[in-house]
Amino acid sequence: MNRLKYSILVISVLFVSCSKKQPNVILIMTDDQGYGDLACHGNPYVKTPALDKLYQESARFTDFHVDPCCSPTRAALMTGCYSSRAGVWNTIGGRSLLKEGMTTIADVFDNNGYATGIFGKWHLGENYPFRPNDRGFRESIVHGGGAIGANPDYWGNDYDDDTYIHNGNYEKFEGYCNTVWFSEAIKYIKNNRNKPFFCYISTNVPHAPLRVDEEYVKPYKNLVSDRLAHYYGMVTKLDEDLGNLLTTLKEWDLEKNTILIFMTDNGPCPWFGGIVIDFETGFVKEGYSAGMRGGKIWGYENAHRVPFFIRWPGAKIGGGKEINALSAHIDLMPTLIDLCDLKKPENLKHDGRSLVPLLNEEVKEWPERTLFIHNQRVEYPVKDKEYQVLTEKWRLVKREKDELYDIKSDPRERNDVAAQNPDIVKDLYGRYEKWWEDISVDFDTYAEIAIGTEHENPVTLNAHDAHTRDGKKIWVVNVARDGKYEIKLNHWPAESGKRIVENTSGDIDLPIASADLTVGNMNRTAKVTAEMKSANFKVDLKAGTTCLQAYFNLKEPGKTIRTDCVYVEYLGDPDPTELAKYNASVPFDVLKENYRQNVVLYD
Repeated sequence: MNRLKYSILVISVLFVSCSKKQPNVILIMTDDQGYGDLACHGNPYVKTPALDKLYQESARFTDFHVDPCCSPTRAALMTGCYSSRAGVWNTIGGRSLLKEGMTTIADVFDNNGYATGIFGKWHLGENYPFRPNDRGFRESIVHGGGAIGANPDYWGNDYDDDTYIHNGNYEKFEGYCNTVWFSEAIKYIKNNRNKPFFCYISTNVPHAPLRVDEEYVKPYKNLVSDRLAHYYGMVTKLDEDLGNLLTTLKEWDLEKNTILIFMTDNGPCPWFGGIVIDFETGFVKEGYSAGMRGGKIWGYENAHRVPFFIRWPGAKIGGGKEINALSAHIDLMPTLIDLCDLKKPENLKHDGRSLVPLLNEEVKEWPERTLFIHNQRVEYPVKDKEYQVLTEKWRLVKREKDELYDIKSDPRERNDVAAQNPDIVKDLYGRYEKWWEDISVDFDTYAEIAIGTEHENPVTLNAHDAHTRDGKKIWVVNVARDGKYEIKLNHWPAESGKRIVENTSGDIDLPIASADLTVGNMNRTAKVTAEMKSANFKVDLKAGTTCLQAYFNLKEPGKTIRTDCVYVEYLGDPDPTELAKYNASVPFDVLKENYRQNVVLYD
C-alpha cells in the first residue's frame, strides 16, 4: 500500500512538473524614444495611458543603458555582448551586420522549443546569413534597413499600406506600420499560445520620418512645435497599439504567464526627433528629457539611458518596484535564460549579467560593475573616440576633453569635476583601456554577404550595406560555389520601374554614360542608354571571399554616381575557360590598404 501511495505521489509530481508551461516572452522596443517621452516619467505633453499602466504594474530599472544608436543596441540585445564584439558599431556601410556565428537570444529560445517571431525593425542585415530568419526567428515580418523608406526598404513605402519582408519574401500589408507590427504579433501569439513563444516587437516609431495620422497630432498642435507635435502623435499611436496588445493578453488569459518587457533603443534624436538641444552644450531647448543632458549619438546620459520595464505576474515580478542598480541591454540575454530556465549552448559567452537576483530580491546590493558606451559611426573604430565609462557613482565622458560627473549628486551633468578628481579619471580611463583591448580584436574583418546559395538566390546588394571608397560602393561577398552569375547594376530598386538615367523625381535624365563592374580581378564596362533599367553582366566566379565594386560613370570624365541596388543571381555551371581567368580580391587589400578615414565627432 505504501509503495502504491509513493508511486502515485511520484507520478503526480512528474505530471505537475511536465505540465508547467514555461513563460512566454514579449519584448517591445521602440525606436528613438527617449526616457523622458512617457507621461509616467514626467513628460508634461505626451499622453501614454497604456505605458503608464504598464509602468505601474512593472519592475522598473531606473539606471538602464543601451548604445547611443540603433543597430549597436540591437546587436547587444540579441547577443548579450557589447555591440562592437558582435561586429556592429555603425548603422550603415557594412558595419551593421551581426557577426556570423554569434548565438542570438532567438537561437536560444528556438533551441528550447519556443516559437520565435520578430515584427518591425531588424537592422542587422538584409541578406543571408544575416537576416532574422537566419538568426533564430522562425517568423519574421520586417521592413528593410534602419527606417521605412531607407535604401534597403521596398520602393514607395511611406508608413501606410506598405510592402514588408515576410520570411524572406515581399508581402503587402494594410494599415499604419506600427499597427501592422502589433496586429501581426497578436495573430502570431494567437497561433502559438498553446506553447511558449518569444515575440520581439521592434517598432520603427517614433523614428523619423515623423508620419502619423493628423488625429494623433492635433492634441499637441498648440503645445509644442509642429515637429514635436508629430513626434508625440507617433508616441500616442504606439501607446494605443500597445494598449490593444495588453488587453488581448488579458482576454486570452496569457497575462499571468507572460514576461512582458518594454524598452527603447537609444535616446531621442536631437536633429529630427523628440528633443531639441543646444549643440554647444547639449542642454535641452525644446522637449522633455527628464532632466538629462544630450541625445541620440550626440552623447551624455540622454543618449543611452532608457526606460526598462519588466512584468511577469505569475512570478510576482512587477508591482511598481523600482530597481536602481546599474544595468544594460547586455543583461537581457542572461536574464531571460535564467527566468525561462533555458538550456544554453556550452560555449555561450556574454558580457552581461543576469538581473534575476534583483528581480527576486535575493540581493540587497548589486555588486560593483563598470559599463562602457561608445559612439563609433566610422569604418574602423577609433580608440578614445566618444566613450563613456559608467559606474553607480561616476560618468567619465570623453568629449573634446575628459569630463567627469558625479551622477548621483549631479544627474543633469552640469558640474564637470574632472580637475578635482584626477585619480578617479585615471582609474576609469584605465578600465576603458582594458575594455578596449578586450573588444577590439576583429575591427579589421568584414561581414561577408553570401551569393550563390540555396538560401537566397538572387541576392539584392543594397548601397546601405556597402563600404564606400572615393564615392564608389564595394561589397564584401562570399561566393558560395563556382558558377556563372548574372549581375545587374541598378540606379534604383527594380520594383520602382525607374530607368538608370532618371533622377529622384523622374523629371530629368542624368548624364550617365556607362556602368562599371569589378569582381576580383575581373572588370567589365557597359554602355548605358536612356531606356535601360539595369546594366547586365554575366561573369564566371570561383567560390570564396572577394570584393564586388559597382558604379555608373557620368559623361564628364572622372565623375561617378552610385548603384543603389545590385542584383546577383547564380545561373549554373561556369565556363571552365573563363573561370580559369578569374582571381578573387582580398578585402583587406581593397578596403584597408592606403585608406584614411575621416573621423567626425558626434556624427
